[in-house]
Amino acid sequence: MHELAIAESIVEAIGLRCGEARVTRVRLSVGRLSGVVPDAIRFCFDLAAAGTTVDGARLDIEEPDGWARCRSCGEEFRVDDPILLCACGSADVEVLHGQDLTIRSVETVRSETVQSVEVT
Repeated sequence: MHELAIAESIVEAIGLRCGEARVTRVRLSVGRLSGVVPDAIRFCFDLAAAGTTVDGARLDIEEPDGWARCRSCGEEFRVDDPILLCACGSADVEVLHGQDLTIRSVETVRSETVQSVEVT
C-alpha cells in the first residue's frame, strides 16, 4: 500500500516544517486523479503519526475534481477516474487539474497559541 509511504512522507514534512510544536490539525488536498485513496491515507496517517508531534491531529481531506481538455475538439470537462475520454470520443486529452496531493495547512499549538501554517 503506497498510501503508508505517502502518509509517512506527509508526517515527516510536517515535522521538518513545524519542529517540536504539537500539531492539532492537518488539511490535505488529494486530487481525484492522483491515484491516492483518501480513506487509505486517513487510516495510514494515524499509523504514521503515532509517537510524533502529529499524533492525534485531526486530518481533513479535500478531494478536488479532475479537469481535462480535449486536444481534438478543445472541450474542457470534469473527470473523476483515470479513464480520460472526451464526449467527442477522443482519448487525446490533457489533464488540467486533479493530480495533486498537497498539504494545504497545518495547525499547531505553541505555548497555548494555535497557529496555522499554509504549506503548498
